[in-house]
Amino acid sequence: MPLCRYQDDQGNAQYALYKPGAICPLASLMDDPPADGEIFSRGTAWVSSLVQPEGSLWVPEPERLLPVVGQPGKVICIGLNYRDHAIESGSEIPTEPVVFSKFNSTLIGHGDSIRLPAVSSEVDYEAELVVIVGKEAKHVAAADAMDYVFGYTCGHDVSARDWQKGRPGGQWLLGKTFDTFAPTGPCMVTTREVADPSDLRVRMHLNGEVVQDSTTAQLIFDIPTLIEHLTKIVTLLPGDLIFTGTPPGVGAARKPPVFLQPGDDCHVEIEGIGTLANRCQADS
Repeated sequence: MPLCRYQDDQGNAQYALYKPGAICPLASLMDDPPADGEIFSRGTAWVSSLVQPEGSLWVPEPERLLPVVGQPGKVICIGLNYRDHAIESGSEIPTEPVVFSKFNSTLIGHGDSIRLPAVSSEVDYEAELVVIVGKEAKHVAAADAMDYVFGYTCGHDVSARDWQKGRPGGQWLLGKTFDTFAPTGPCMVTTREVADPSDLRVRMHLNGEVVQDSTTAQLIFDIPTLIEHLTKIVTLLPGDLIFTGTPPGVGAARKPPVFLQPGDDCHVEIEGIGTLANRCQADS
């Protein structure tokens, strides 16, 4: 069943089962629910073993949920991983994964606000499937890569294009890592629930209009290939996040361009996972 993170009445991060509009705290179902950050050491079998809770155990979904992983060691992102998106961006089709990162300060949860910085006038949207690493991985072959995946969530790789491409030398890190530029959620699902992530529909709804619509079947580099490539270079740790790339339809490629404005509603919808919703506001 889908899992989310939320803040309890004492201000502590807790896990809960999730369905749109309601959550069921794991403390209502288990004598020893996992503490924040402990979830990955338990594997995924226990999640599948949970029985459907009684209706009385479900409570209304909070207005805001926490990011599905609190403090990942790494937030790794893959650029230009959909062929059509590379073409619309005027870039060459990559022959190996294009890798960049975001800082943890970018992470926000479902219902949180994306803050549009005053120093950028070209903030763009990017809907993405996010992989959640489940155990330490180094020098992993593609054939074994899925053994190291805990699950998946919806992600939004918010991007300041005028910083990413308009600064001397190109500033991918700075353009991608303004505070609040990595919403994730509303929940995460394990590999037992989404056994095959290779053909999931990915859509971005901007103010109710579908502006991106594709499937992960269009990825240039699939998840096993990405994990093999990354673990040649770095050790992936439990809770690390991998944003797998965005489909075509981004605002910068539209004619005329469409950039995010205060009040805009962004909904990332991924088949088998859920819908991540965030509203934009001007940064104070």
